[in-house]
Amino acid sequence: MMISLRAFALGCGLVLAAMGASPTPAQIVHPGDQLNIQVYGQQTLSQSVTVMQDGSIEYPLIGRVNVGGQTVDSVTSTLTTKLAEYVRHPYVSVMITQLAQPSVLVLGDVKNPGKYQLRSDARVTDAIAAAGGLAEVNGDLPEARVSDPQGNITHIPLQQLLHDGDVALDRTLGEGDVVYVPGPTLINVTVSGAVDHPGVVAIPEGDKVSMAVAQAGDSTAANSDLNHIRVLRRGPDGKMQSFTIDLYKALKDGDDNADIALQKDDEVYVPQMRAKTGSLLTNAGILDILGRLLIP
Repeated sequence: MMISLRAFALGCGLVLAAMGASPTPAQIVHPGDQLNIQVYGQQTLSQSVTVMQDGSIEYPLIGRVNVGGQTVDSVTSTLTTKLAEYVRHPYVSVMITQLAQPSVLVLGDVKNPGKYQLRSDARVTDAIAAAGGLAEVNGDLPEARVSDPQGNITHIPLQQLLHDGDVALDRTLGEGDVVYVPGPTLINVTVSGAVDHPGVVAIPEGDKVSMAVAQAGDSTAANSDLNHIRVLRRGPDGKMQSFTIDLYKALKDGDDNADIALQKDDEVYVPQMRAKTGSLLTNAGILDILGRLLIP
């Protein structure tokens, strides 16, 4: 018994649906991809071409055709339409035989800066992952900058992309693109008094007194009085301002407001404990907290 092709195709579709099969996602053509184009019955028109960086290909009879960013089905339809002006009833088949591997330079605050070859549909997150991820995080994630070979720059807020999950910001990358992830801005402050290493320390902008003291070192040998730390700051009018910080209480109670953020050129003075009282023993329990602040 004979059945029509339409009925056969419909039957196959019902079988696939019953098996839970889903359609293959549409393949997108990118610059650098290699395409195999077959025009049945026209051997001279059947050939392999490479998509140029501007997203176009050069093809016999019809010249330059823009295919970048289109699906394979769309490219097939475009070529069929254009060839119909020269070939009677052309039957065109297009396949991606080799994906492009664009070279992308990843710089800045990543663990392994360098040039990486990525797949043709790679995005900003793929480039950062290839570079080992972000190196140092201090507060909100920075805004990455992506520049293409033409000098166009796109700003990608990583806080929204990586933390909030806004995948619409995950831009596709191409050959010669540069991804730059800025690190935290460092400021110099001076820590003096009862610390292991008094002097100028560099801390990320926005860090608090606890981080500066931890970096200067406050081992039990330093005999630091964390209850009476003084911060000196020169105001916009040139006058010196003084703040007294009970860092022990701030850390013990988790009071972030008491552990104030430092500004450039602030001076932090840690006095020495005058007597080994019970409060010193209590402060010693805070030393471990301060030490862990510097562990990534």
